[in-house]
Amino acid sequence: MSRTDVTYVESVSPGNGRCAPRSAPASDAAAIGLDGEWRFNLAAGLHDLSEGFEAPGFDAGAWDAVAVPSIWQMHDLDGEAPYGTPQYVNIHYPFPVDPPRVPDANPTGEYRRTFTLPAEWPATGRTLLRFEGVDSAFAVWVNGILLGDGKGSRLPTEFDATEHLVPGENTVAVRVHQWSAGSYLEDQDTWRVSGIFRPVALVHRPENGIDDVFAHADYDHATGLGTLRVDAPVSARLTVPELGIDAATGETVTVPVEPWTAETPRLYEAVVATETERVSLRIGFRTVTIEDGVLKVNGKPILLRGVNRHEWDPDTGRTLTVETMRHDLELMKRHNVNAVRTSHYPPDRRFLDLCDELGVWVIDECDLETHGFYFYGWRNNPADDPQWREACLDRMARMVERDKNHASIIMWSLGNECHAGVNLEAMAAWAKQRDPDRLVHSESDYDSGYVDVYSRMYVPHDELELIGRREEESTVDPALDEHRRGLPFILCEYAHAMGNGPGGLADYQRVFERHERIAGGFIWEWIDQGIRRRTEDGREWFAYGGDFGETLHDGNFITDGLVFSDRTPSPGLVEYKKVIEPVRIAIDPEDRTIAVANGYDFADTGHLRFTWRMDDDGSLIAQGELELPVAQAGESVQVPWPDELSKAFETAGGERAVSVHAVLAGDSAWAQAGHEIAWGQAVLPCTAAPVAGPAASPVAVAGGYRLGGAEFDALGRLRVLDGIEVEGPQLDLWRAPVDNDRIAWGGTSTAERWRDRSAGLDRLEHKVLDIAAGDRSLKVTTRVGAAGAERAMHAEYEWTYRPESATLWLNVAVDPVGEWDFPLPRLGVRLAVPKAFDAATWFGGGPGEAYADSRAAARIGRYEASVAQMQTPYVLPQENGSRIDVRWARLASPDGAALRFSGAPHFAFTVRPWTTEDLAAATHPHELVERDRLSVNLDAALHGLGSASCGPGPLPEYRLQAGSTAFSLGFSTDRG
Repeated sequence: MSRTDVTYVESVSPGNGRCAPRSAPASDAAAIGLDGEWRFNLAAGLHDLSEGFEAPGFDAGAWDAVAVPSIWQMHDLDGEAPYGTPQYVNIHYPFPVDPPRVPDANPTGEYRRTFTLPAEWPATGRTLLRFEGVDSAFAVWVNGILLGDGKGSRLPTEFDATEHLVPGENTVAVRVHQWSAGSYLEDQDTWRVSGIFRPVALVHRPENGIDDVFAHADYDHATGLGTLRVDAPVSARLTVPELGIDAATGETVTVPVEPWTAETPRLYEAVVATETERVSLRIGFRTVTIEDGVLKVNGKPILLRGVNRHEWDPDTGRTLTVETMRHDLELMKRHNVNAVRTSHYPPDRRFLDLCDELGVWVIDECDLETHGFYFYGWRNNPADDPQWREACLDRMARMVERDKNHASIIMWSLGNECHAGVNLEAMAAWAKQRDPDRLVHSESDYDSGYVDVYSRMYVPHDELELIGRREEESTVDPALDEHRRGLPFILCEYAHAMGNGPGGLADYQRVFERHERIAGGFIWEWIDQGIRRRTEDGREWFAYGGDFGETLHDGNFITDGLVFSDRTPSPGLVEYKKVIEPVRIAIDPEDRTIAVANGYDFADTGHLRFTWRMDDDGSLIAQGELELPVAQAGESVQVPWPDELSKAFETAGGERAVSVHAVLAGDSAWAQAGHEIAWGQAVLPCTAAPVAGPAASPVAVAGGYRLGGAEFDALGRLRVLDGIEVEGPQLDLWRAPVDNDRIAWGGTSTAERWRDRSAGLDRLEHKVLDIAAGDRSLKVTTRVGAAGAERAMHAEYEWTYRPESATLWLNVAVDPVGEWDFPLPRLGVRLAVPKAFDAATWFGGGPGEAYADSRAAARIGRYEASVAQMQTPYVLPQENGSRIDVRWARLASPDGAALRFSGAPHFAFTVRPWTTEDLAAATHPHELVERDRLSVNLDAALHGLGSASCGPGPLPEYRLQAGSTAFSLGFSTDRG
């Protein structure tokens, strides 16, 4: 191939001139990193290439300097974006679908740098140029000589540069094309960006060196023995000092070992050596099997509490530091996550090192997705087209060969959303032949004929229950039906974590834990893939699809993570931690016992310390240590309450809450001692009934009515309470739609029903029908409906004032008018109060937001926060911040004045510095402008969240159906 030949760009071949894939273990052989500053030029396409740029004498002095590794579209985003901008599309290809051709407008990065070959570099052996990741196709020259080309963006590629290196200074040139035939195999749901985005190195391979090793480390749970064999292409010596092993490669050794699991990630340091090279391995002994349709490791069933993880950083794109990778894994472990699916490509190899070290089950996924062919009936799908066979097999081989020595990897995944096809079947067969000790996964093959697990996405709860009972619908191919029913099931994606949500996590987990066939699931996804930007005045915000002027994009569908773009945990992650906690704590106030069920698959509870606390009306009155016997994995223990707890419980006079917490007894690799793993709480309401004195009588005054310290206008609307200006309250049915309200795949979304002309819940009008000032109350009758709509709500407000408590009580009775064949967003009242009242205190659920089907993490207590702290900054503004099961809430101003809201018994409490309408209209948080009043919602109920943006909506029990409803709220003032 000539140096100007660029036919490789549109060739289905995976590459030319490349070395065979290998594991490339850590070695004492010579190597130099080529990361750092490279000269860079961005060409518009193949018609715009720099002639002779690969030659050593080419003058690139006028070119820019960019960092390698990096993504070229991520440079200077808040400036001129000199190298183009990112584009986000989910399924559609970002170019015309005409495989294997790609557009002429094909941004092409030209990179150059020099390096000095060390004088002490051995004269014998080979020297390889290794690229860990380049998107999407590239060609490489050394000293003007073409080494070859490659595709497969998230996989390593090596070229042999031995014959073309010279003593002293050498030149390396790389041409990177954003689009290539390989792009048809990389249609993943992520930003479309390019560059040399993973490390580059020059690696010396000595004569009789150890290019590759394959460690087979099995564990027999019945005997406690580990069996180790390390294969290598040359004769070498294996030593594992801690196990007393000194054996030849290829020899099988059996010794007593401690097994590796995600809960107990035991690794043994090993060395494989010849006379010319020593390579290091970390060996983890474990065995993965399927028995009676159950996924087992080391003889025990495991439950995957997982997440799907894209590689993303809001500043650097797909280029991540090791520190960021470790931070992610530590954050996962601290939130009880035990598994990662590397969606939808192999990650940076260093991430897998950390998974081995910290303990995470891994499904390693091939860099293969052809989802865009879905729109065309999967016609010409490369996964089922024989001409793409070599490219598909190449990607599978490069992943398996690179990653085969990682104990954390228990499955190889063929890719994602490729439908089904002969090439996938060939990939599965190759993987099973090369590595029979791991399972093969693919969500695309619903018949599961060539895989080892039955895997699906976004299965509704009721269907999941059927799958757990092996009562799912038959396969398309009846011959495969019995085979599939004998496989474990994995929900490889579920609970789409987009915006406020997901809802229904606890319901999913109950099904997982009820059926041993179900091996668990993976939330979509770990991180919001937002891009950090700043306004002119320096305020930070995060961009999503369309924010860079793309003509084809999928909006904020890219921001669907359990952590926000800056890696701050979202309320969804806090909820997930509680739902999947590996220890269940049950507190029985009647029997005065505490039961602890150990849900770990392998670990006992010896690494945990248990504490208890007793609260009276939200205030701590006693606490202490709880002595518990160690519970083995899968076992439960029960103890009586400590005497001190029983005494505190008996003397408390208000609402009593008993809480028990399981925390780390000592430091771990991912959290410090005292980190909370799990908690349980039991709440007993106060039995003493409040004394209600006679109600005061309303008085007609000029322009309205007075009732105690409350002043109403002529339409019966509250305007002043004890000298504090108030607007409202009045019936509120609207919320700024969450992403799961706005989006519904293949149907009408809930938010569309709410905004429909026949409903108009976003534009309700209030009509006063009657005002009656009686002896003890003020009654206001209203009709609430929208222009053009016949359906409405009949709402009656009855106001009473109790002098003994100085409380103004409101009873709201609501009756639907007309047919309501869809759920309500919310049912409650909204009011506005002065902006100065921005210090909140409440007794109820907290500390974070909670909704009907996302409330497991809310614990009853007394909490304080500013109004600003009560907002959740979803990248697309939407309903947020509701605190659930609130008994009372208080908003205080700096001068000590306060408004207090009470429930009979509970309500949901939301306060924000802008209106619901402001929230619904904004497209980014920085567009929200604080008003001169705070908007307060006191709700009897809110519609659930569900996961309809990609999956099922709220379960029936969490849908807020219209019906006759009554609720009561109290209003008072005080000075703190």
